[in-house]
Amino acid sequence: MLLSRRLATGLGAIVATTVVTAAVPLAGVAAPAPADAAAARDATSWLAGEFADGTLPGPYGGQDWGLTIDGIIAMSATGGSAPTRQAATGQVAAHVRSYNSYDDWGIEGFTDGGATAKLLYVASAAGADPTDFGGYDLRAVTLSLLAGADAGHQRGRITSRTTADSGPDASNTFDQSFAVLGLARSGDLPQDTVDFLVRQQCAAGGFRLYPDTADGPSPSCDEQPGATLDVDSTAMAVQALLAAADAGATGASDAARRGADWLVGQQHADGSFGGSGPTTGANSNSTGLAGQALAAAGRDSQAAQAAHAVAGVQLTAANGGAAAGDAGAIAYHAESFTSAVTAGITDTDRDQWRRATAQALLGLAQVPLGRIGLDLPPTSPTPTGTATPTPTASATPTTSATPTPTTTPAGPSPSATGSPATPSPTVSSTDTAAPTTTPAAPPLPGLPTTGAAIIGYVLVALLLIGGGVVLLVLGRRRRAA
Repeated sequence: MLLSRRLATGLGAIVATTVVTAAVPLAGVAAPAPADAAAARDATSWLAGEFADGTLPGPYGGQDWGLTIDGIIAMSATGGSAPTRQAATGQVAAHVRSYNSYDDWGIEGFTDGGATAKLLYVASAAGADPTDFGGYDLRAVTLSLLAGADAGHQRGRITSRTTADSGPDASNTFDQSFAVLGLARSGDLPQDTVDFLVRQQCAAGGFRLYPDTADGPSPSCDEQPGATLDVDSTAMAVQALLAAADAGATGASDAARRGADWLVGQQHADGSFGGSGPTTGANSNSTGLAGQALAAAGRDSQAAQAAHAVAGVQLTAANGGAAAGDAGAIAYHAESFTSAVTAGITDTDRDQWRRATAQALLGLAQVPLGRIGLDLPPTSPTPTGTATPTPTASATPTTSATPTPTTTPAGPSPSATGSPATPSPTVSSTDTAAPTTTPAAPPLPGLPTTGAAIIGYVLVALLLIGGGVVLLVLGRRRRAA
């Protein structure tokens, strides 16, 4: 999903281009079919097989905690691969600060709000205790990171905490949606948190990704000239607002309905969706997330069309060719599917397939984010089928939208690891042992890297991180002086 996150706010100018809705087919599929539980289970099984020691690796090795969380969400949506899911939940619980802070790199005093909110959500979705997850009360930490009444039009926004002046907050609509979802699932939901999310919706019905502009935070989407409306952000917001409506929040139901109406208007003729900026072309990440949101909003026909588009780029033993051994995996788009059928999934491309599958299968399972871990996916009497697509020109992949935010929780509330609810994430000591690999580069506060190749963006991001660390050190020295 899920949600891996997009680029850092510092790269926002690269991403913020106008949404293009040209109907570039995700795959050469025919008529729509109902959500296919068998296809979702196959995708879950393949994804579970990509885990090692309870984690999913990043593109350069090491543990990718954001992607691992996406994998837990995906497996929880189908209820499959319980041993892997439980082991992964145990690993994430044992590495909370590895995901929501820069502690592992010696940069202390920072807690990423979006990452904390995502941790709160995944703990609830996985059946763990979000108030005692790896010794952290994630609900209390998330509440402490919400902007207060003195923040004006930013009141209710999930923010990061830092001991240094780090400039504008990098939180976005994905982060806010996870905050709403996590708080709604773990107790009372503050109305201010919902209101801030609703203000990210433009009159057209779609949601912007970033609340901030070059001049600082803008009060609402409509007050930002030329705001880019984003399919992935809208799909996340619709599901969060539906959960908020169920929790009794005011204004949430109408905003969710208008968001779903906007999504219907963005769907391509073959059922697929594209994102915005570098993810504009039809891709399975955006299609899976939008299909899940449409199903949650009761747009069953459009959700079924999205599921069929996703199934069209899923490998099976029958259509997989050289990649038949990876049956169940879902390609980012038709071009990736065709390449794998011809030459198999290369080591270079495998990271993209993991990210695409983790989010795209949500469109097959069609269990809303607000109900994952509580509801099982619908069953279908017959498989939808995954005929080999006849690829048409497809946008070159970059990053896919989904949500795995790389933000960070606040300080711990010391206590033992949570008393998990069903299913229990309790695992053996070998499952929870910290993997012995060198930490990769610190997580970027931004959006999902789910889906397309991200090497170019990672290089730019690393330069930005390096510059940020230098500025932080210099700032600390000035204060010391």
